[in-house]
Amino acid sequence: MRLLVLYGSQTGTAQDVAEQIWRESHQRGFQGPVLPFDEFDVSKLIDERLVVFVVATTGDGVEPDNMKLAWRFLLKRSLPAQSLQGMQFACLGLGDSSYPKFNYAAKKLSKRLQNLGATSVCPVGLCDDQHDYGHLGVSLAWTKDLWTALKGVSGLDESKVSDSNQTLGKWLVTELPRDSQITPSESLHWTQKQTPKLLKVQENQRTTADNHFQDVRFLLLQSQNEDLSWEPGDVLDVQPQNSDEAVKAFFDLIREHKLNFDENTVVEITSAHPDMPLPKAYSIPLSLQQAAKFVWDLSAKPRQRFLEVLGQNCNDEMEKEKLMEFCSAEGIDDLVAYVNRPRRKLLEVLEDFRHATSSLTIQQLFEMMPLIQPRSFSIASDASSPTLDLLVAVVEYKTIMHTPRLGLCSNWLKNLQPQSELRGLVKKGTMTWPKDLSTPLIMVGPGTGIAPFRSIIQNRLHAKSKGSSIGPMVVFFGCRNKTADFHFEKDFSSWTETNQVETYIAFSRDQDHKVYVQHLITQNGEHLAKLIQDQNAFIYVAGNSNNMPKSVREAFVEILGGDADYVDLMIKQRRYQEETWA
Repeated sequence: MRLLVLYGSQTGTAQDVAEQIWRESHQRGFQGPVLPFDEFDVSKLIDERLVVFVVATTGDGVEPDNMKLAWRFLLKRSLPAQSLQGMQFACLGLGDSSYPKFNYAAKKLSKRLQNLGATSVCPVGLCDDQHDYGHLGVSLAWTKDLWTALKGVSGLDESKVSDSNQTLGKWLVTELPRDSQITPSESLHWTQKQTPKLLKVQENQRTTADNHFQDVRFLLLQSQNEDLSWEPGDVLDVQPQNSDEAVKAFFDLIREHKLNFDENTVVEITSAHPDMPLPKAYSIPLSLQQAAKFVWDLSAKPRQRFLEVLGQNCNDEMEKEKLMEFCSAEGIDDLVAYVNRPRRKLLEVLEDFRHATSSLTIQQLFEMMPLIQPRSFSIASDASSPTLDLLVAVVEYKTIMHTPRLGLCSNWLKNLQPQSELRGLVKKGTMTWPKDLSTPLIMVGPGTGIAPFRSIIQNRLHAKSKGSSIGPMVVFFGCRNKTADFHFEKDFSSWTETNQVETYIAFSRDQDHKVYVQHLITQNGEHLAKLIQDQNAFIYVAGNSNNMPKSVREAFVEILGGDADYVDLMIKQRRYQEETWA
């Protein structure tokens, strides 16, 4: 029986979960592909009888990029009400409950499919990144329930379930002569489907004090393409590269274990299944040096599939048993303790499981390695500016592991020197702005959350310089110390001195008691309430998703007389928007 698995994935996790469901479906005798939404003609859903959807939610309840066109099609009013009445489906969502629109994309999709006549075979699964087990806290049990539900639909005979998922791989890897022509490395600097723009680094400044705990970078990028443009609130996607140190560590490990391949090994990759799309990075021959530098995410936290493949050829019973245990529902506590909590990297796992690593084949390597995914950053300047600016917090923190954990992309950006080139793709952000420039804007952006607001402020001031009338702009910014992490200090000074922007700044550690942006909102409540209720001001909140968005929302409810319903209405009307990240 055919079962189609479709996924909407932004960072690769939903793809990983979808592919595991696909492997289990083949193990149970189903046939059919696993595909991203943008590799499937969604108008053909009418011909499908059984579909599993795995959908991540990004930003403020938004569907992933590779799902946007499909979602737009499904929302067409011209679609007949019962056009999908022949289809049964299951939907698994991946989200984070610290965001107000938790798993919104999956919930919307499930509801729309049912509106079009499709029948859900089981409740929507709502995975939560805040769970101690991450998405596995829900996905493992949900998938088990899925197969139980499908017994009645397909006549599944569980006694005939095979162990073929142990060997069911995606790719076929063929070694080529070492002098074979390979992909030029420049073409691997961007391995996504869309065509990127070429950018050159003009400046790369540290904006925090040298003794401050966090390094934040202000990058000024010059477009090498005359047609590059963007709107306030848009983001820039960039694809990072592994550090030379990480690449060297990987090949040192390969040499230490005397494996029969090295950085000069050249391979050609083909799909092991006719309906399995081949990533662009694998579409032409490449060397392992190129794969390790540009394609594989060597800093990634290994997922279950990595551990499963690692154990396939292992001759050491203890290591093999432990790796298989990590991949079972019973071993999830051990998996979390070993991988998730210390944020152990896959290179460290290869070092720990020495017998399994010693028996690795090149086929396993390509099967288990996660691909580098693009990262998104809010653009911090207007298109009228001579440069495209980014404000990037460099990720570095300590766990019980010996070496600090380093964010791949932020540390790559940190080390880019002036005149370095990089490729990037401008995408629409989640924020939408009122078309009437006289509408007041209230912007709350602690830390690097200030980045998109610098863009809209520059945009409106540019419009004003061209003769347009603009409304009041009120900005709340928060940081620890005036002398340590006051991002865009010169801009704030200029805006304040010229009375162009009303600014309120919370330096949380510069006095005995902590002061945060929500405190300044309540202190200026009467003024803000008039802007909101009398002049229909729009409110925007950007920054870390931990406690700040909730505290800010509560502050606005307080200044509006405790009227939470009014704030909820503003959210529905898109007059109150949040763009937050974990």
